[in-house]
Amino acid sequence: MTAICAHAKLTERYFYESFTSRDEVLQKVLDGIADEVREAGLDALRASGGTLEQRVRNAIASFVTILTDDPRKGRVAMIESAAFEPLRTHRRAALRGFAQMVADEATRMYGDRAWPPHQGEINGLLFVGGLAELVTAWLNDEIAITPDEIVDAATYQFTSTAHR
Repeated sequence: MTAICAHAKLTERYFYESFTSRDEVLQKVLDGIADEVREAGLDALRASGGTLEQRVRNAIASFVTILTDDPRKGRVAMIESAAFEPLRTHRRAALRGFAQMVADEATRMYGDRAWPPHQGEINGLLFVGGLAELVTAWLNDEIAITPDEIVDAATYQFTSTAHR
């Protein structure tokens, strides 16, 4: 917290006027990244024009771009939040929310061909969890792929498994 204040050139008094703790700041940062990803993804999915696959690709690309163009965002959202106990529960809730969003959007996009709710929830968790792990591996230099290859793989995965 002291380091945050020093970096922002603010006194601790200003910090505590806005936040109760360092954990609250970290949760707000994580929420801000999640909101940015959610808004960009939904905008891409719901854009007019383009095929369904192109809109899915654009939505996934927005997620990957946000987390790879500024790796600090990726590290906070994918790595630090998983490593730091107070954020772990918050991160899991965010991932569950994204999984539900994926299931809901699959239902909206595929209609009668979409999986029933329970299976949609399972597929949403598998998709979001797998994509998060792939981006984490990229951020940690554990896998030799490009962000475009992540988008390609995730697009194929989603369009292949989001419906019957």
